[in-house]
Amino acid sequence: MTSPTPANSHPKTPATTPEAAKASNFLRQIIESDLEKGTYASRRWAGSPGDAAHHAAGQSDPAKIRTRFPPEPNGYLHIGHAKSICLNFGLARDYGGVCHLRFDDTNPEKEDTEYVDSIIDAVNWLGFDWSQPGNDQPYQASDYFDFMYRAAEYLIEAGHAYVDEQTPEQMRVNRGDFGKPGVDSPYRNRTPADNLARFRQMRDGLYEDGAMVLRAKIDMGSPNINMRDPAIYRIRRATHHNTGDKWCLYPMYTFAHPIEDALEQITHSICTLEFEDQRPFYDWLMERLIEGGLLASPPPHQYEFARLNLTYVITSKRKLAQLVYDHRVSGWDDPRMPTIVGLRRRGYTPEALQLFAERIGVTKSDSWIDYATLEGCLRETLERSAHRGFAVLNPVKLVLTNWDEVFAPGHLEPCTQPALPHTPEGVESPVRHFAIGKEVWIEREDFEEVPPKGYKRLFPGNKVRLKGGYVIECTGANRDANGAITAVLASVVPDTKSGTPGSETVKVKAAISWVGVADGVNAEVRMYDRLFLDANPDAGGKDFLETLNPNSLKVITAIVEPSLANALPGQNFQFERHGYFVADRVDHVQGSKPVFNLAVGLRDSWGK
Repeated sequence: MTSPTPANSHPKTPATTPEAAKASNFLRQIIESDLEKGTYASRRWAGSPGDAAHHAAGQSDPAKIRTRFPPEPNGYLHIGHAKSICLNFGLARDYGGVCHLRFDDTNPEKEDTEYVDSIIDAVNWLGFDWSQPGNDQPYQASDYFDFMYRAAEYLIEAGHAYVDEQTPEQMRVNRGDFGKPGVDSPYRNRTPADNLARFRQMRDGLYEDGAMVLRAKIDMGSPNINMRDPAIYRIRRATHHNTGDKWCLYPMYTFAHPIEDALEQITHSICTLEFEDQRPFYDWLMERLIEGGLLASPPPHQYEFARLNLTYVITSKRKLAQLVYDHRVSGWDDPRMPTIVGLRRRGYTPEALQLFAERIGVTKSDSWIDYATLEGCLRETLERSAHRGFAVLNPVKLVLTNWDEVFAPGHLEPCTQPALPHTPEGVESPVRHFAIGKEVWIEREDFEEVPPKGYKRLFPGNKVRLKGGYVIECTGANRDANGAITAVLASVVPDTKSGTPGSETVKVKAAISWVGVADGVNAEVRMYDRLFLDANPDAGGKDFLETLNPNSLKVITAIVEPSLANALPGQNFQFERHGYFVADRVDHVQGSKPVFNLAVGLRDSWGK
């Protein structure tokens, strides 16, 4: 059977082959080697997750590889998860496979459907989906609880697991440390029958939370502490968002995760380096359950890569939650947060995050990525896609004193500028429309009464062009009683309107952006900066709250050209000369309440 066309690709990022300009890495090399050797060619797929018998009744797996993205629904995803999403879904896309979205919901006390919904939205927004023939729904680990319990009973009956009634403190002490082997539990040599009876009593709710656990029986002298009889089930009375109150004991993550992978016929289980020491248990469990005929062979294999370390960012869910609950930020979607919802509200695009994930690559060694790399990816993707517009962020009025003599009093001259200056050859750029009159708004910094050396903008006697409008000559400024400038004065030079015959006969050294007083629109502009002043805000035991940037948000009233008032929420723009901005997804109201967020400046100011 031929492989189906993968459904994991975004319309803007079509599925590609590994040969198509993709930087190689150790994961790609592993996958290519497995495909060449036919490591998983014998796998069967019954159309849904299941045990060995279930898949044996299926057909040859149409997916060449299967990867998975398995978030726990206990918080909002962040930039590190975005890297993992792009990696797992991207590999499946590039190698004719399928990536599963699976909710690792084995911890009932911290999980919520709010987070489930936010994760689904984030994966879709990033440009991926998990659909495959016969199924378009995400998987959830809690649907496998019955099999996990069955697997635990098998391990008990085979002598590979036992119920331990030591206290948590006794187990901690008897586990030993890196310099001292562990000590066998006094309950380790119970018969399988006794262990099975107690485990079923645990299931039936006869013991209090924490009274006992089920442990794998491996080797208390192992140099890998994770192999010293790890706990695989614990008693926990908590209502689960999916299974309700059916269970009062729940599997541990290290036990559940390999089983989830195997039931879903995952081939390459990709996770971050902190799980490297857990891989021996992953393999041990697969071997035992395949021996018992519960799981199909060949089993999935776990591979680890270095997690994302991004300067000026924290990704600890606990610390991010503290920022939210202490009201240091406005919420999980605050544009200063590294959450995907925050990045999206800040103006980041799926293309920018996919480019970032591709650019930083995948390695086995930890390293730090400069935040400027992420910002550079956003600039690169917006340069050709973001519509241009004029915005005056620190306005002062410019009065063209001879306007009524050159034109009729009250005259407004229509002007245009391209909205997308970098359109492909043969494609006509959309056009922005606005008007110039006797009074316009300019940036206060565009006038200097006594200009510094090299200054080319407005000062008495100097000429500049109002972009898309006329050449003007500065004649001075009006001041109030305190000496503050209230208006800049200039005269318009006739017959110099941009795009008209003879407009270039008057040469100037600068062109400045502006907004007409007649059609300009007041807008709230939120000038966001990095949330932390320290490049490593929580490294070395530092209190990350002490490194918060007090100037990470400044709210100003700006004046924007009329086209920007009609922006759609979430639409990106380049405010000419200032940077890239986005119409706020929450507060911006098209046509009546413009609210824009600074996404990124035109250049990196932190590197200077």
